[in-house]
Amino acid sequence: MKRRRFVKTSALTSLSTFSILASNKSSIAAEATQRAGIVVGEGEHRYEVIHDWPMLPAKYTWQITHNVAVDRDGFVYVIHEGQLEQPDHPAIFVFDPEGKFVRGFGQSIQGGGHGLEVRDEDGEQFLYVTAYLTHKYFVKMTLTGEIVWEKHAPMESGNYAPGEDKDHERVFARDRFQPTNFAFLDDGGFLLADGYGGHVIHRYDKDDNYVSTIGKPGKGDGEFSLPHGLWIDKRGEGEPLIVVADRSNGRVQWLKLDGTHVRTDNDFFMPANVDALGDLLLIPDLSARITLVEKDGKLVHLGEDAEWRKEVVKDNKAMRSNPAGWKPGKFVHPHDACFAPNGDIYVAEWVATGRISKLRKVS
Repeated sequence: MKRRRFVKTSALTSLSTFSILASNKSSIAAEATQRAGIVVGEGEHRYEVIHDWPMLPAKYTWQITHNVAVDRDGFVYVIHEGQLEQPDHPAIFVFDPEGKFVRGFGQSIQGGGHGLEVRDEDGEQFLYVTAYLTHKYFVKMTLTGEIVWEKHAPMESGNYAPGEDKDHERVFARDRFQPTNFAFLDDGGFLLADGYGGHVIHRYDKDDNYVSTIGKPGKGDGEFSLPHGLWIDKRGEGEPLIVVADRSNGRVQWLKLDGTHVRTDNDFFMPANVDALGDLLLIPDLSARITLVEKDGKLVHLGEDAEWRKEVVKDNKAMRSNPAGWKPGKFVHPHDACFAPNGDIYVAEWVATGRISKLRKVS
């Protein structure tokens, strides 16, 4: 079969498969939403689970959802990986506080959408976005999708193969650049996790210039195996600390801003990202649960169910492509989660048809 015909046939087959999955999902989504009322958590951390909270126009489809963020007005931004064979489909969706679709953009990162954060800079809000797979770059955008700047692999770090800042080959290796997410510093700079590539964290200054690199691949203190997400923890009395979701090592690490290791918590399976509100950290775990970390270090697991986890991970995670098997009030693969200003939580899951859930705080 000629390559052009093969690519076209493969694309149509892929689209057909996802259409069937989306159709199946839409029917159970309505049922799951109607059955809202399932509460997870304990004590003062109890949440009503509302799956498939936002609704898309018919011309768009949910794809593999990756990250979610909320701006100061309560608008919710969702990024999905997307499919390269749909270059005109937006990779970022925006919803109002009631879940109504507002706009879509980000076609340039379709097929590689990953990290997403909202940052307030002197009263103006911006999106910081990572694109991985064949894209290999990160961008700063306005809230309507206009690109402010675009940056590629920091070659001055010495971490990357020659030409990696111009390469578009889909390769995962320690000398390749596959960025995942951000954390923001009080001095105007930011940190960037190269989670799927170098397994390091890069620091940039307030003018968006590369400064230094933190960590290296490994299992020791201050080393990483897929540092997928990160945040700045300001809850302590001393200097702020970097919190790193060290996913493949199954742990969360706290580091000083220079990379010095402070402590590690191993009570995780595959921690994926970090967010904070007041004295609470929020850590979605790709293995079917979400964890709250209180200031004293106490962990509160939302959706914890060992038997359900076995179902989720068996047969090479086949559950992620089988919406009919999902259970209301249970998570499959939480890839990101973030707080709304009122304490509600939004969850994005790494599943074939995408899923965004709202956890409405009830206590």
